[in-house]
Amino acid sequence: MKPVVVRNIKRADSNAVGTLEAVGVSTAHEALGRFGLMKPYLRPIYAGAQIAGPAVTVLAQPGDNWMIHVAVEQCQKGDVLVVGCTADNTDGMFGELLATALRARGVKGLIIDAGCRDVKALQEMDFPVWSKAVSAKGTVKATLGAVNVPVVCAGVNVDPGDAVVADDDGVVIVPKKDCVETAQKAQKRFDDEDGKRKRLAAGELGLDMYNMREGLAKAGLRYVDNPEDV
Repeated sequence: MKPVVVRNIKRADSNAVGTLEAVGVSTAHEALGRFGLMKPYLRPIYAGAQIAGPAVTVLAQPGDNWMIHVAVEQCQKGDVLVVGCTADNTDGMFGELLATALRARGVKGLIIDAGCRDVKALQEMDFPVWSKAVSAKGTVKATLGAVNVPVVCAGVNVDPGDAVVADDDGVVIVPKKDCVETAQKAQKRFDDEDGKRKRLAAGELGLDMYNMREGLAKAGLRYVDNPEDV
């Protein structure tokens, strides 16, 4: 890994990112073909946040948040900072002060494959973080990493500018080259699900709405009226 900061990156289409934010992680993940979902250990530090934005990426050393400070300068309004580490780590690499710096630049939130701290303060300032752990353990500023290079975060490859979608269901990464198509599919899926939701609320069974009965019968499912008929 070369210690480098890439200043100019191509960001995912802003309109597509807006659509993905509105439909949420589960729908975006399905629309992408069930790819790009980060490992479920990455959880929001408080419930209710829902964001999407192009990724500014950081490759950091474990227990060292130096490159997060470096990355702040490269962030633009609407970005999401994504931090991967070179080795497994749960130290509290991010807290209130860094969040304040990012908020001043219009950053929407943080995805970090490590720990964060100052949870109460972050919630009060409404700065959402998805992290591996919450830890008061502090970090150093001693070893270089890189900014805006491809990173692996919670098991997913993230290129600078890819669309990050995050909510209570987790985090999904939509490659920027697929962002527009995925957003279109996600919107269609969302609209279709709204119609299905109304039918289910009216009492229709999923067995009938999805035409499952014939397939269940072919698979060998039997209905009997009495236990002794089993």
